Amino acid sequence: MGVLDHRHALVTGGGTGIGAAIAKVLAGAGAAVSLVGRRKAPLEALATQLPKASATVADITREADCTAMVEAAHAAHGPIDIVIANAGVAPSAPAGKTSLALWEETIGVNLTGSFLTVRSALADVVRAKTNGRIVFVASTAGLKGYAYVSAYCAAKHGVVGYARALSLELAATGVTVNAVCPGFTDTPLLAGAADTISAKTGRSADEARATLAKDNPHGRLITPEEVASTVLWLCSPEAGSINGQAIAIAGGPA
Repeated sequence: MGVLDHRHALVTGGGTGIGAAIAKVLAGAGAAVSLVGRRKAPLEALATQLPKASATVADITREADCTAMVEAAHAAHGPIDIVIANAGVAPSAPAGKTSLALWEETIGVNLTGSFLTVRSALADVVRAKTNGRIVFVASTAGLKGYAYVSAYCAAKHGVVGYARALSLELAATGVTVNAVCPGFTDTPLLAGAADTISAKTGRSADEARATLAKDNPHGRLITPEEVASTVLWLCSPEAGSINGQAIAIAGGPA
């Protein structure tokens, strides 16, 4: 018996990186998993590896897409018990050169997308009562500032604030709401950031990755599996009294 047997988890940004790692660990604990993302191929490739999984292409910044992804999840696995709002983007630019388009995209995917994802499935999760779980994948950028990613920091601070507010609204229902806040993590998103640093500074991608890793107190990149293990615990019955928390996964205090 798995700790998440007969549970249904919706995971956005579920095709690669942290989202894929979370989907795997939840599936390994017995959950049916609805994978959501903007790219069909990685979603379907992962779904074929999991015992009970489906793949849905959706843009979480669009209200209609979020409604449709929940309908698709229902059709595949029934009502949703767990929502993992993971999808995100992390473009960088100096504050004075941050365009309105970059700002709106960053806020749209990371913050508005998280809001729309959760709101679309909220009736299901509240129905689950003591089994209901909402976990936002935020960032240490939701707990402190970083230079050259002001839009990202603003969005992730918003995600943490939304999680804390929602946790209080839902506390009496038995549903828990938490955020995990990884430091620099070894994902395709980080690889893109390293490539940007490399292009702008002339340093190699490996040197850029090493520079980012030094920002984590223990001096190495976080693995997606470390984040996924924390999410699994938050979704377990044992974490029923953990609510409204923003948990740094960074090798030290954020």
